[in-house]
Amino acid sequence: MSELVLDTSAVLALLNDETGAAAVAEVLERDTCIMSSVNVAEVAARLADRGIPEAVVTEIMHSLNLSMVEFGFGTACRCGALRPATRSLGLSLGDRACLSLALERGRSVLTADRAWVGLDLGVDIRVIR
Repeated sequence: MSELVLDTSAVLALLNDETGAAAVAEVLERDTCIMSSVNVAEVAARLADRGIPEAVVTEIMHSLNLSMVEFGFGTACRCGALRPATRSLGLSLGDRACLSLALERGRSVLTADRAWVGLDLGVDIRVIR
């Protein structure tokens, strides 16, 4: 069992039953999974866009059995420092929040975003599709 950092795209693939959903479900069942509070907010926003009430969004997020890590000062600075290395791939603040948490913890990242494969940041990036 290991600790993995989940990207917003991986959780949304699971919740939307998209390609790669089974891989995310397996990881959530087998490993300890963490997610930046920024990425939790992104998932919550996408669910809210679909008209899902906040109380239900909270239940959904709790049911995933993952731990949320607060987006602290050091992680925020690291996230900002990643911008030059990730700008050409169009990575968002949420993408960089996920990567900065993985760097901070020395953990692998699970994502559905294939563009991350080309990154050379010292993070093990696992793509679900």
